[in-house]
Amino acid sequence: MKNENKAIKTIYFSIAGSLLLAIIKALAGFFGNSYALIADAIESTTDIFSSLLVLFGLKYAKRPADENHPYGHGKIEPLITFMVVGFLLLSAGLIAYTSIQNIQTPHLPPKPWTLAVLAGIIVWKEVSFRLVLKKSIATNSSSLKADAWHHRSDAITSIMAFIGISIALLLGDGFETADDWAALFAAGFIIYNSYLIFRPALGEVMDEHRYDDLIEEIRVVSAGVKGVLGTEKCFVRKTGTRYHVDLHALVDGKISVTEGHAISHLLKDTLMSKIPNLDNVLIHIEPK
Repeated sequence: MKNENKAIKTIYFSIAGSLLLAIIKALAGFFGNSYALIADAIESTTDIFSSLLVLFGLKYAKRPADENHPYGHGKIEPLITFMVVGFLLLSAGLIAYTSIQNIQTPHLPPKPWTLAVLAGIIVWKEVSFRLVLKKSIATNSSSLKADAWHHRSDAITSIMAFIGISIALLLGDGFETADDWAALFAAGFIIYNSYLIFRPALGEVMDEHRYDDLIEEIRVVSAGVKGVLGTEKCFVRKTGTRYHVDLHALVDGKISVTEGHAISHLLKDTLMSKIPNLDNVLIHIEPK
């Protein structure tokens, strides 16, 4: 459960960061007359709820296999990812709606100091994205990857707000709504990122063939096991941060059933020890 524990610690970091930024953005948006910053605060608020969902999913996925779940509880990860995508789409919708309302409502231009606030937010969110994405790759967690992209979408929203406020300040009268248009444009980016997160999670639920590198590694390790003459079919499915493998191994057709059974156990133990992310390996012996 080492990977799962690392992922959980990373999520606590995401929650704390999103909560702090949501407060900063809301206050800066209110006192700085920036509706783009307020929209940005809405996006950060949805980050908090989505991160809490990811936290729940990671903790639930840690549960060991039981009678009702012989393959473990890891499939909850892509399901949580779907919920995170839902939060992203909800935040995009709220930002778009708020932006359209503000475009139609005359208001004062944003305060110049809001640019400094946004610059700090952009740097922090990009650092958060890279850190969480790195951890998602290290732990092989799809829901953690979704949380990382949530940070990136937040950074994109902030960049759009920065551009919009800059235009409003530089061009002056008649361009007060530039930051609102920027927020509306950012909503489109968030929707696009939602698809990028959703597609791999869907493939995970559908057990799509997406693990060629892992399959090649399995074949290479299997070739070095005594008694294994080769491998045929190899199917991989992901559950949480780990993989289940069905492997057909070729052995000498003249050996006894007992010898073939011993080879299959040796092969399984070797694969499990040399490829840590494997949760279970089912070996089918084929005579050659």
